[in-house]
Amino acid sequence: MSSIVAVRVPTILRTYTGGESDVSVSVADGATLDDVVSALETAYPGIGARVLDDSGKIRRFVNVYVDDDDVRFASGLQTPTPDGSRVSVIPAVAGG
Repeated sequence: MSSIVAVRVPTILRTYTGGESDVSVSVADGATLDDVVSALETAYPGIGARVLDDSGKIRRFVNVYVDDDDVRFASGLQTPTPDGSRVSVIPAVAGG
């Protein structure tokens, strides 16, 4: 079986998704955020490197939420993404 996970893509990454702000990816049941990022990279080459750093961790200035939970305070890339989950990728904004 597979699950469909919706992903909210920030403006800065929409060049990878053909301008789409919301995309969906299919992952196996029991998938994690890591699986969703892999599916995103397969469907939209180059986007994975904008979310993950060279060591495979979420970039420091990128916030990722599964539903309403910040994955940094959950299980990071191992955060479960059950069918119908909504992932939001939000670049951090600096300023003052």
